[in-house]
Amino acid sequence: MKAGTSMVSKSFLKSFDKFICNNSRNITSRPQILTFKRNKSIFSDAISMATKLVTPAIMLKNPNSIVSNEMSNLAKHVMDLISSGHPILNRVTSYYFEAEGKKIRPLIVLLMSKGLSKIPIEKRNPLRLDSADIPDDPVYSKLPENLTHKNSGNKSILLENPISSFSPLHILHGIKPVNPLTRGPEPLPQSSFDVENGILPKQRRLAEIVEMIHTASLLHDDVIDHSDTRRGKDSGNKAFTNKMAVLAGDFLLGRATVSISRLRNPEVVELMSNSIANLVEGEFMQLKNTSVDKNLTTINYGDVSKNIPPESKNLQNKVHDYRVSINPSEKVSHEEVIDTAFDYYLHKTYLKTASLISMACRSAAILSGVDKKVVDECFEFGKNIGICFQLVDDMLDFTVSKKALGKPSGADLSLGIATAPVLYAWKEDKSLGPLILRNFSEKSDVQVAVEAVKKYNGVEQTRKLAEKYRDMALSNLRTALPNSDSRAALEFLTNSILSRKK
Repeated sequence: MKAGTSMVSKSFLKSFDKFICNNSRNITSRPQILTFKRNKSIFSDAISMATKLVTPAIMLKNPNSIVSNEMSNLAKHVMDLISSGHPILNRVTSYYFEAEGKKIRPLIVLLMSKGLSKIPIEKRNPLRLDSADIPDDPVYSKLPENLTHKNSGNKSILLENPISSFSPLHILHGIKPVNPLTRGPEPLPQSSFDVENGILPKQRRLAEIVEMIHTASLLHDDVIDHSDTRRGKDSGNKAFTNKMAVLAGDFLLGRATVSISRLRNPEVVELMSNSIANLVEGEFMQLKNTSVDKNLTTINYGDVSKNIPPESKNLQNKVHDYRVSINPSEKVSHEEVIDTAFDYYLHKTYLKTASLISMACRSAAILSGVDKKVVDECFEFGKNIGICFQLVDDMLDFTVSKKALGKPSGADLSLGIATAPVLYAWKEDKSLGPLILRNFSEKSDVQVAVEAVKKYNGVEQTRKLAEKYRDMALSNLRTALPNSDSRAALEFLTNSILSRKK
């Protein structure tokens, strides 16, 4: 954003112009503006100076600029991790990385990592600094003492490089040794790490892994949702067919899992691997909303209904029950039904959107060796900002055009999905219950739901809920991290979620 334009109101510009005219004698007596002339260029400079006096520094700076080196090289490093021996597979897996996406998830991980680096090393727990994870060939040998923790072998274990591979490369590569399909990641050169920046190599790799997992989920989601567009262009399934999009998503997840294992931190491996499982479980919660439909013998999705095979009598598989029974024969109040629906919706939202961010933020904190309280606050921040982000997404589905959104608007209702704005309308209008139960499959259902959302201010109430999660995320940040530019950037980013348009 250019200083002196949208940051300053027209009335202020007029007042400042008048001030310069009325005080020209005084102004010329000041050395720093002695040569001011009332031309357009100098006037713009004056406005810029005035803006900086009333605007926090972080508002004049894109949060990306604080981690610009890592963000600018993110896609390139991911390409090194996912390149295969097949040119078409390379084309499909790189397709979504070509577009200028928000890349909000890796940005959060990098800013969080930089913010954690401001915690003094003496306040961290040496036992949590990956002491069992020492590569055979450390890249960083000479580092400032305050950024280094020494083990008995006198090697740095805080700033170690992710390992290239556990198994011999001739085992990983397959029959043809030159096949790069399963090769290890390229070593990180020492010049790629800025000691003053404070982001550890493993944290940078973590940010890359997060973007790989997220992109894989986009490829799969667009197939599931029959989407035609993504980030302003043809979706992967439309450009390459459903089969190729699914396989490319699978490949990305496979390469992400390999990269996770090479971090050599058991807790981080568990967290990030579980985030992948959470994505799938959340998608199933969305496909079959058991909070409003207790019939588990059918799968409803939009106007699709299919009987599923009966449960196996030989195998017992315990299930998570995210609902309370809503049996028409039982006396359950409408308020209880709504509360259950919201619990289900928020849990699904966490699994589909917030889990990846929260697990990544927790992993970044673990890699930094900070104490449990900070680790927990980082996790809570990721959870709260993730839910806030999805709530805003659900609002935009009702308020922003397809062109501005870069993907189909109104898609949730057309797919039979009841998000927060609809649930708030249902709270006021019980007649929406049958529409939600049949996934808006009849001709007029979508329009009726849209009108109800408008009538009962579903979008505005969703905004208030998003503000609640935003405020909790800000509180988490201020508890976990010391004051710094990176924390200010995260605060700015958190606040800006509610004003985004896509």
